[in-house]
Amino acid sequence: MFKKLGPGVLVAAAFIGPGTVTACMLAGVSFGYSLLWAMLLSILATMVLQEMSARLGIITQKGLAEVIRQEVSNTYVRTFVVVIILSAIVIGNAAYEAGNIGGGSLGLEAIFGATYTSYFPFVIGLLAFGLLFIGNYKLLEKVFISLVLIMSLSFVVTAVLTQPDIVQIVKGLLLPKVDGENLLTVIALVGTTVVPYNLFLHASLVSEKWKSKEDLKFARRDTFVSIFVGGIVSLCIIISAASIDLEKVNNVMDMTKALEPLYGASARYFMGIGLFAAGVTSAITAPLAAAYVASNCFGWKSGLTHYKFRLVWMLILGLGVFFLSFDIKPIEIIKFAQVANGILLPVIAIFLLWVVNRVSVMGKNGNTLLQNSIGISIVILSVILGVKSILKVFEVF
Repeated sequence: MFKKLGPGVLVAAAFIGPGTVTACMLAGVSFGYSLLWAMLLSILATMVLQEMSARLGIITQKGLAEVIRQEVSNTYVRTFVVVIILSAIVIGNAAYEAGNIGGGSLGLEAIFGATYTSYFPFVIGLLAFGLLFIGNYKLLEKVFISLVLIMSLSFVVTAVLTQPDIVQIVKGLLLPKVDGENLLTVIALVGTTVVPYNLFLHASLVSEKWKSKEDLKFARRDTFVSIFVGGIVSLCIIISAASIDLEKVNNVMDMTKALEPLYGASARYFMGIGLFAAGVTSAITAPLAAAYVASNCFGWKSGLTHYKFRLVWMLILGLGVFFLSFDIKPIEIIKFAQVANGILLPVIAIFLLWVVNRVSVMGKNGNTLLQNSIGISIVILSVILGVKSILKVFEVF
């Protein structure tokens, strides 16, 4: 079974990054169990879209951006589409990278206090730069993921220990409610779960592990199981946070209160180490994903050490540190990153739906009527939420 595990685990790792912990904490503290439906919907949407992406990667043995570029025949339209994809990924990943570095900074703040807060983003940035430049970060990544899993399991246990109201949880899961107060939080939950760059990354990575359409069943199982487990963790973070006696989360010490039922005074260290590990791990993968997308868009055949590839991830990493240098609270950066991802999602989802329905690309392995219906519903919903969030940001809502 473990030999069949694939990129789905990396997709699920996005659920338990610093952005997810922060967005779910804010949702639980501010709205209790009432936004559990948004996370459940996000989990189902992720399963559907990532399955399409994985299927595309196995059938074509190419990345999503490369397939889109090849399928657009008109030169001007192709250039426009490539610019749109690159812009979406660069903007989205830069915001996401700032959130990752901010999350790692919050972890260091929980461990060492707020005395050296202004230096923490540079520490995370330099560490990520060194690991990316050397390229030999596999062992450290395993260590970081292990630490993140400890924090995740801690939230699952804490959710049980707080003895939550089961009836309220069921109502929160099944009765959607969106209004002016919770709109941006809903979009943040969607943005932290259905991560646009993961759609590109998944298609590229499955083609390295699986080579035949007979392997589709393994890819589907890998995708669904990994995302389901990651989704359970996210739901448990919201449930744990709902038990905190606070009206608003202002800093990382407020966030550590969610683990106090399990760890007591030591909760700050478990939260700190987990956020630091999640931040560094994600600070490595987000720039790499952007570099892979750029390689697909421009048709680069160079390896990981080529200067073009390195320039792209250096740009994303640099922008992430730069955004955090304006004395903005890391929690605010993380919230912005999730909302930005939620807005960019429909753009990428539309391109994905288009290519998986092309017979020239997928043959007999294209979408079924049910898959198209669900996919179109996801796009429409994400467009509505994205437009509403833009209007609210500009106070037109």
